Amino acid sequence: MSLDPDDPRPPYLQVAAALRAAILTRKFAPGDKLPSQMELGRHYGVARMTVQQALRILKDEGLVVSRQGSGVFARARTERPVGLRPHIETAFEQPEVEIDFSGYTAETLHGIIAEPLDKIRSGRLTPQSIRIRMLLSDMNRPLSLPVRADRDVEASGPVRQRMADISARHAGAIEATVEELCDLGLVPECSIETRLHGSAPLFKVYIVNKTDAFFGYYPVVKHDVRIGGKKQAIFDPMGKDAILFQRTDDGDPDSTDSQFVTQTRQWFDSVWNTIATPKQP
Repeated sequence: MSLDPDDPRPPYLQVAAALRAAILTRKFAPGDKLPSQMELGRHYGVARMTVQQALRILKDEGLVVSRQGSGVFARARTERPVGLRPHIETAFEQPEVEIDFSGYTAETLHGIIAEPLDKIRSGRLTPQSIRIRMLLSDMNRPLSLPVRADRDVEASGPVRQRMADISARHAGAIEATVEELCDLGLVPECSIETRLHGSAPLFKVYIVNKTDAFFGYYPVVKHDVRIGGKKQAIFDPMGKDAILFQRTDDGDPDSTDSQFVTQTRQWFDSVWNTIATPKQP
């Protein structure tokens, strides 16, 4: 199939349009591998460089993703929410595992990595190193969230203490489990650290093995909790309702996905190395 010679658009835009239509009409379903660049060049009667230009457009639109050594794959639009669990589980199948998390209480992270850590304990997974950094809000400060429903920040100390206890429980459990695996010699090298900062928890970020970034906003909801045996209405960032969106570093430094991952990593490191302080034992 050659391109239309009467079409005034440059060939790379014509190829991008044809592939876009094929993806959006599900001729290439999400997850399907596209033909190689050489095959696409022959199919459309264009040079390989033309195909590369067309694929870069589709990457920036979030319609395809490149996987080094594997090829180019169709995927759903980036506005489509994704599940984090399979990506975390896949990360633990690699020799080196790195997870950076910034968010509220680390409760979701604790639930997701429990199974991979159990598989390491049973010998079904054998990573050589695990590095986890958790960047959490400091509930000892008068933050704007969580807060009593009357918005009295100064009187919301018990509300923040409740969340500090939940955070300490989940982050502490992650730390204890990873350290135990190292002490048992099941993982040769481990590094796990939590640092606190003074910003309210408004969004969550996961960076997995430096290549995948997941981002989601915390919707603020009003609900009742028990504090000191009494019901208290509070405004609370609701983590379980946070929809995550994924970007993957595809090896192309100019693609939108790669730039998003790079900027997310730089943001995390900037907070970690400046205003965040080590959690006290």
